[in-house]
Amino acid sequence: MKALTISRNAPLRKEDSPTATYGCRHYNPNFCGSNGIEGICAFFSSNKLCKKPPASWKKQYELLKKQEKN
Repeated sequence: MKALTISRNAPLRKEDSPTATYGCRHYNPNFCGSNGIEGICAFFSSNKLCKKPPASWKKQYELLKKQEKN
């Protein structure tokens, strides 16, 4: 589980998008309402994508994308 827990400030990966993340970027995955749901939770998806990232992820994604360009 630890290997898929990724800091929300970590650089973007090619799989990241405004609506999904590679791995889990929640501060505490244990409190995520989607934790354990197959096909939505990164820990229970074959592609390791979280399809329900934190509500703040879209804004964080844009910030990381901007930093990537600089």
